[in-house]
Amino acid sequence: MPYARKKMHSGDTHLRRRWRLRNRKKDLDEIDADLKSDPEKLLKQEVDLDKPGFGQFYCIHCATYYINDQAMQAHFRTKVHKRRLKALEIEPYTVEDSLRAAGQGSFVQPQKRKMETQPSLADVDDGKRIKVDTIMEEEKPAKQELSKAKKITDYKKVMEELK
Repeated sequence: MPYARKKMHSGDTHLRRRWRLRNRKKDLDEIDADLKSDPEKLLKQEVDLDKPGFGQFYCIHCATYYINDQAMQAHFRTKVHKRRLKALEIEPYTVEDSLRAAGQGSFVQPQKRKMETQPSLADVDDGKRIKVDTIMEEEKPAKQELSKAKKITDYKKVMEELK
Protein backbone atom coordinates (compact mmCIF):
# COMPACT_ATOMS: atom_id res chain seq x y z
CA MET A 1 0.00 0.00 0.00
CA PRO A 2 1.51 3.38 -0.93
CA TYR A 3 2.19 5.81 1.85
CA ALA A 4 1.38 9.52 1.92
CA ARG A 5 4.09 11.75 0.58
CA LYS A 6 5.88 14.07 2.98
CA LYS A 7 5.39 17.27 0.95
CA MET A 8 8.87 18.42 1.94
CA HIS A 9 12.31 17.82 0.60
CA SER A 10 14.15 15.26 2.67
CA GLY A 11 17.45 17.13 2.69
CA ASP A 12 16.33 20.55 3.92
CA THR A 13 15.68 19.85 7.60
CA HIS A 14 18.69 21.91 8.64
CA LEU A 15 17.29 24.86 6.66
CA ARG A 16 13.86 24.56 8.23
CA ARG A 17 15.34 24.47 11.74
CA ARG A 18 17.57 27.48 11.12
CA TRP A 19 14.70 29.80 10.19
CA ARG A 20 12.26 28.86 12.94
CA LEU A 21 11.48 31.91 15.03
CA ARG A 22 12.03 30.27 18.39
CA ASN A 23 15.67 29.51 17.44
CA ARG A 24 16.27 32.92 15.86
CA LYS A 25 19.21 34.88 17.21
CA LYS A 26 20.32 38.43 16.52
CA ASP A 27 21.81 39.13 13.11
CA LEU A 28 25.33 40.49 12.70
CA ASP A 29 24.18 44.04 12.04
CA GLU A 30 22.10 44.08 15.24
CA ILE A 31 25.07 42.82 17.25
CA ASP A 32 27.27 45.46 15.61
CA ALA A 33 24.79 48.14 16.72
CA ASP A 34 24.96 46.75 20.28
CA LEU A 35 28.76 46.87 20.21
CA LYS A 36 28.71 50.48 19.00
CA SER A 37 26.04 51.80 21.36
CA ASP A 38 26.93 50.71 24.91
CA PRO A 39 28.32 47.20 25.43
CA GLU A 40 29.02 47.76 29.15
CA LYS A 41 25.29 48.24 29.68
CA LEU A 42 24.67 44.76 28.24
CA LEU A 43 27.31 43.23 30.52
CA LYS A 44 25.69 44.75 33.63
CA GLN A 45 22.00 43.99 33.11
CA GLU A 46 19.31 44.08 35.74
CA VAL A 47 18.24 40.80 37.30
CA ASP A 48 15.61 39.10 35.15
CA LEU A 49 14.21 35.89 36.59
CA ASP A 50 12.99 34.65 33.19
CA LYS A 51 16.45 34.52 31.59
CA PRO A 52 19.17 31.91 32.19
CA GLY A 53 21.49 32.96 35.03
CA PHE A 54 19.00 35.76 35.79
CA GLY A 55 20.39 37.72 32.83
CA GLN A 56 23.79 38.28 34.47
CA PHE A 57 25.98 36.20 32.12
CA TYR A 58 25.51 37.45 28.55
CA CYS A 59 27.79 36.94 25.55
CA ILE A 60 27.50 40.14 23.51
CA HIS A 61 29.01 38.67 20.34
CA CYS A 62 26.68 35.66 20.21
CA ALA A 63 23.65 37.33 21.88
CA THR A 64 23.11 34.42 24.27
CA TYR A 65 22.65 34.09 28.02
CA TYR A 66 24.46 31.54 30.19
CA ILE A 67 23.61 30.04 33.55
CA ASN A 68 26.89 30.97 35.28
CA ASP A 69 30.33 32.42 34.65
CA GLN A 70 31.92 28.99 34.24
CA ALA A 71 29.51 28.11 31.40
CA MET A 72 30.15 31.46 29.73
CA GLN A 73 33.95 31.05 29.95
CA ALA A 74 33.58 27.55 28.44
CA HIS A 75 31.52 29.09 25.63
CA PHE A 76 34.34 31.55 24.84
CA ARG A 77 36.56 28.57 23.95
CA THR A 78 34.09 26.96 21.54
CA LYS A 79 34.07 27.03 17.74
CA VAL A 80 30.66 28.69 17.70
CA HIS A 81 31.95 31.76 19.55
CA LYS A 82 35.18 31.94 17.55
CA ARG A 83 33.22 31.72 14.29
CA ARG A 84 30.97 34.56 15.42
CA LEU A 85 34.01 36.72 16.28
CA LYS A 86 35.43 36.02 12.83
CA ALA A 87 32.13 36.97 11.18
CA LEU A 88 31.99 40.24 13.14
CA GLU A 89 35.47 41.26 11.94
CA ILE A 90 34.07 42.58 8.66
CA GLU A 91 31.79 45.61 8.82
CA PRO A 92 28.15 44.66 8.23
CA TYR A 93 26.36 45.49 5.01
CA THR A 94 24.50 48.82 5.25
CA VAL A 95 21.91 50.77 3.30
CA GLU A 96 24.68 53.01 1.94
CA ASP A 97 26.43 49.92 0.53
CA SER A 98 23.25 48.87 -1.25
CA LEU A 99 22.89 52.34 -2.75
CA ARG A 100 26.50 52.21 -3.97
CA ALA A 101 25.82 48.81 -5.54
CA ALA A 102 22.79 50.28 -7.30
CA GLY A 103 24.98 52.92 -8.92
CA GLN A 104 24.62 55.86 -6.54
CA GLY A 105 28.25 56.30 -5.51
CA SER A 106 31.48 54.42 -5.81
CA PHE A 107 32.37 51.12 -4.18
CA VAL A 108 34.08 51.26 -0.80
CA GLN A 109 35.85 48.17 0.49
CA PRO A 110 34.38 47.11 3.88
CA GLN A 111 36.86 47.71 6.66
CA LYS A 112 38.23 44.87 8.71
CA ARG A 113 38.12 45.12 12.48
CA LYS A 114 39.97 43.38 15.24
CA MET A 115 37.56 41.69 17.61
CA GLU A 116 38.50 40.39 21.03
CA THR A 117 36.43 38.23 23.33
CA GLN A 118 34.61 40.22 25.95
CA PRO A 119 36.28 40.42 29.37
CA SER A 120 34.96 38.42 32.30
CA LEU A 121 32.75 40.10 34.89
CA ALA A 122 35.63 40.38 37.36
CA ASP A 123 37.75 42.17 34.73
CA VAL A 124 34.87 44.54 33.95
CA ASP A 125 34.67 45.45 37.64
CA ASP A 126 38.40 46.26 37.51
CA GLY A 127 37.80 48.65 34.60
CA LYS A 128 38.57 46.57 31.50
CA ARG A 129 36.44 47.45 28.47
CA ILE A 130 35.36 45.73 25.26
CA LYS A 131 37.66 46.57 22.34
CA VAL A 132 36.59 46.94 18.73
CA ASP A 133 39.54 48.29 16.72
CA THR A 134 39.23 49.19 13.05
CA ILE A 135 42.16 48.10 10.91
CA MET A 136 42.65 50.04 7.73
CA GLU A 137 43.39 47.37 5.17
CA GLU A 138 45.37 48.13 2.04
CA GLU A 139 44.36 46.72 -1.32
CA LYS A 140 44.88 43.00 -1.58
CA PRO A 141 47.72 41.89 -3.89
CA ALA A 142 45.33 40.26 -6.37
CA LYS A 143 43.43 43.51 -6.82
CA GLN A 144 46.65 45.49 -7.17
CA GLU A 145 47.82 43.18 -9.95
CA LEU A 146 44.53 43.54 -11.81
CA SER A 147 44.57 47.32 -11.60
CA LYS A 148 48.17 47.46 -12.86
CA ALA A 149 47.67 44.89 -15.62
CA LYS A 150 48.84 45.87 -19.07
CA LYS A 151 46.16 46.36 -21.65
CA ILE A 152 46.81 44.05 -24.56
CA THR A 153 45.85 45.32 -27.97
CA ASP A 154 47.75 42.91 -30.19
CA TYR A 155 45.76 39.66 -30.25
CA LYS A 156 48.38 37.76 -32.26
CA LYS A 157 50.90 38.11 -29.40
CA VAL A 158 48.32 36.85 -26.92
CA MET A 159 47.58 33.77 -29.04
CA GLU A 160 51.29 33.00 -29.38
CA GLU A 161 51.81 33.24 -25.63
CA LEU A 162 48.94 30.83 -25.00
CA LYS A 163 50.42 28.20 -27.33
